[in-house]
Amino acid sequence: MLSRSVTQQYPEVRPDLPPRSRGVIALVEENCTVCMLCARECPDWCIYIDSHKETLPAPEGGRPRARNMLDRFAIDFSLCMYCGICVEVCPFDALFWSPEFEYAEGDIRNLLHEKDKLAAWAHTVPPPPAHEPGADPPKELAATSRPVRPRPAPASQAPSAPPPGAPAPPGASGASGASATSDAPAALAEPPAQRVPPPGRPSRPGPSAGHASVRAIRPPGALPKKDAPSTGESSAEKLSTGRGDVPPEAAPPEQTSPTDPSGEPEEEK
Repeated sequence: MLSRSVTQQYPEVRPDLPPRSRGVIALVEENCTVCMLCARECPDWCIYIDSHKETLPAPEGGRPRARNMLDRFAIDFSLCMYCGICVEVCPFDALFWSPEFEYAEGDIRNLLHEKDKLAAWAHTVPPPPAHEPGADPPKELAATSRPVRPRPAPASQAPSAPPPGAPAPPGASGASGASATSDAPAALAEPPAQRVPPPGRPSRPGPSAGHASVRAIRPPGALPKKDAPSTGESSAEKLSTGRGDVPPEAAPPEQTSPTDPSGEPEEEK
């Protein structure tokens, strides 16, 4: 209401359509593999596809392969609801949206367009929009620009070190051979280097620590063992008697006065 109306002089002046306008569906016949996904997913069943199989000649050392050849690809635009499902599900980029919209007909039966008409509309498909600045490149371009990983050399081609004491190769000089021979006993005499634990990880006691750091593990609720009373016997005596840690048996006390079998002292005569 606040601005003047502008009349577009069509058909002399064509309108400027938005970039994502859905005019008609174009076909790239070379990309179609007759997978039938577009025909099965179409909610209006307005796509008709016919094909046949052809046997391709076998390459050298191979076997012949069968391939589907496209015979007919037609879309009935009198039934099409322009949902775009066929364009989205095509796995080989054979269908595209074209901004072409001038395909009106006087008879509804003429809105069934075959693959020749659909292929002619493929030239009107605009190029894809440019990527946003700073966006990731497409996966296809990233895969082609990825550096090739070097393959490891097989074990048969890897140079093997000669065993100690073997003669030097003929190409080696005498000085280098003498130094290698003189350094060999010193290298063999050196003790193996001890591994240094990484920072932040406690080092484990080695075999030199003995059994001092080993703690006895007893079940919960068990009482600690009490040490046996010392008998004053030296270690030499323990080894000689062969009893080890077993304490000696207590000897009966000596009788200082004669007693009778009953335990009472005898009277002096």
